[in-house]
Amino acid sequence: MITLNNGHLEVLIHPKGAELQVLRNLETGINHLWSGDARFWGKYSPILFPIVGQLRDNKYYYNGQEYSLPRHGFARDRTFLAKKINDNAAIFTLTDDAETHSVFPFNFRLQVYYELDADQVSVRYAVTNTGTGELFFSLGAHPAFAVPLEVGDLSSAYEDYSLVFNRSVSLDRWKLANGLLISKTENVPLQNHHLPLRTELFKEDALVMKALPDNNIRLECSKHQHGMEFSWQNFPYFGIWAAPNAPFVCLEPWSGIADHVEHDQQLTNKEGILSLQPGADWSASWQAKCF
Repeated sequence: MITLNNGHLEVLIHPKGAELQVLRNLETGINHLWSGDARFWGKYSPILFPIVGQLRDNKYYYNGQEYSLPRHGFARDRTFLAKKINDNAAIFTLTDDAETHSVFPFNFRLQVYYELDADQVSVRYAVTNTGTGELFFSLGAHPAFAVPLEVGDLSSAYEDYSLVFNRSVSLDRWKLANGLLISKTENVPLQNHHLPLRTELFKEDALVMKALPDNNIRLECSKHQHGMEFSWQNFPYFGIWAAPNAPFVCLEPWSGIADHVEHDQQLTNKEGILSLQPGADWSASWQAKCF
């Protein structure tokens, strides 16, 4: 584990998947991240790369060749090269190798930067095309935040929490069938920009939004003043998810999206796919401010 501590926050990051596993506010003692209980979902904050979501039949075609990738790709299961810069910052690096080439025929460098600033953690992703041909990829974040929070003697339940959007008055949710997008949407009304958290919200999988006008969501509780402010940059898609009856909520900014049920499986035709010319870079980021 790499530990960062600036006197306000303590974060622990595992080199496997460069995965954030603890986000503790030292002033309140609250760990705002999900505990990783495998009875519900055994991950904390996986990185989705080089795809986001599920492929149709778990395969795609590129230059006439067939390749297979599991949902959300392989980065979350690979060990990154970890380097602690100082008590406030660390960088994690993953590059292509023979194993990645067997499922993803591209040269790349993926770097993940963690940095603390007072009561906020910032996470930035940077992808570089290190090859001689065009690179096609998607990337997404999948952090899971604890709901309810463990706040001393102040008890609260899942239903006491809401997500507060800074712009949206309702959500246009794209529906999923067995992990794939279908051509059907559902309008989810908000109550004065608030989405009350209920476990039944996720009975039909994640809430998937395209072109969400927001760039900031606040997690609030009606029983106490503790929560989190979550913001993001350069992610055009957004997902909200929780496992059945699990005590967490995932806030997921994405640069890509699952295949449509009728997708032709050509990687270059995939919705949301990004492309980089040789030597070019792409980056996106999110921040969580704990209170």
